[in-house]
Amino acid sequence: MATAQDPPANPPPAPPRATARKVLGKWPVWVFPSVLVTLVSFCLALVYSGGIGDPQGSMHHLPVGLISQDAGPLGEQMIRGIAAAPDPDQKVDWKLMTPAQAQDAFDSGRLYGAISVPANFTAALTSITAPPGTAGTTARPQVTLLTNPGAGSLASSLATGVEQQALRAASQRIGADLSARQRATGTQPSAAQTMLLADPVSSRTVPGHALATRTGLGLTAFYVALLVVMSGFLGANIISSGVDAALGYAPSELGPRRQVRTTVPISRFQTLLVKMTMSVVLSLVTASVVLLATAVVVRLAMPHPFQLWLFAVCASAVVGVGAQAVIAVFGGLGQVVSMFFFVALAIPSAGATIPLEAVPGFYRFLAQFEPMRQISGGVRAIMYFDARADAGLQRAWIMLAIGFAVALCLGLGITRWYDRRGYHRVHPADG
Repeated sequence: MATAQDPPANPPPAPPRATARKVLGKWPVWVFPSVLVTLVSFCLALVYSGGIGDPQGSMHHLPVGLISQDAGPLGEQMIRGIAAAPDPDQKVDWKLMTPAQAQDAFDSGRLYGAISVPANFTAALTSITAPPGTAGTTARPQVTLLTNPGAGSLASSLATGVEQQALRAASQRIGADLSARQRATGTQPSAAQTMLLADPVSSRTVPGHALATRTGLGLTAFYVALLVVMSGFLGANIISSGVDAALGYAPSELGPRRQVRTTVPISRFQTLLVKMTMSVVLSLVTASVVLLATAVVVRLAMPHPFQLWLFAVCASAVVGVGAQAVIAVFGGLGQVVSMFFFVALAIPSAGATIPLEAVPGFYRFLAQFEPMRQISGGVRAIMYFDARADAGLQRAWIMLAIGFAVALCLGLGITRWYDRRGYHRVHPADG
């Protein structure tokens, strides 16, 4: 007679184990991952490549200054001629400025370049057409092309190209005009004069706002901003998964070990509060280690370390809270949605590697609210432009405050609505 401890004489057969071949042979298994991966890959390729295809062709209102220090009329005539030259696509925004105005604009990152005409410009030009044998007949005025490395190496390069093209055309016009005036007096220019008048104006290129060493040719601000954004974004995803595992709403796996904790009855609203609070608190740690690595270990130039640390902490917290809100609203798809918003769409519209004046209009529109644009502008102002408010720092702080408020209202408001409608993460009968 069988006892209670004895196994049953005929135990029920174990259910058949699924195999990879059987699972892969079911087409529903393929549908959702295939569609999502394909769409994500296509959109990522489209977004990233769309912003870098043709910077020169996409140029729109590139800010370049025109400065005349000339005591005579030809300097003013030349820069006004450059400003009035036909530009049907409005690629360049020429700005007539005094030297002091231009320096202030360079120091705040509002100018990418400038053409500066020296004080002796008219005298040097007219000396070219002086009678042969007169002292100084081979003099050639030199115009200064100013760049702004703090605006980014590509921004400076585009500005330099625009300046050189405009200066060459203006130089040839002035040379032709001087040659015509000389011939009108009955004087034939000498061979040396003819050569000089073909292109009488020379140039030299110097920075209008010099950067310190170890600034990566104006790129370190972008990489620091990217690290701040990624620390907030990745931190939010790690925190979200960790909290769900700790509350029993997702399994916790480490290598071969898998653990499912008892589900804690908690609302979506309260869960999001936990995740957002953790993102804000841990932003203190992530921002600190980012600056520790970049400023102390790598020794990047950071003239205002405390301001940069404070800004990085707040920026990382805003990104983390925003990512938590998106994940809470969209569920599993929230990680993909937040990745597009905080990373994929943000990098081309940041205006850091490619200036916004050289990207298509779609990215200029995104830059009005994309967090990466605001954060990179604030970091650049602190690192390169003496933490000036008008260099982008004031706008960055304002946009961070707005972004934080929007993330709180969106995330907490929608999760509260989910709770009131009964959209619980676990059905009451399962709790």
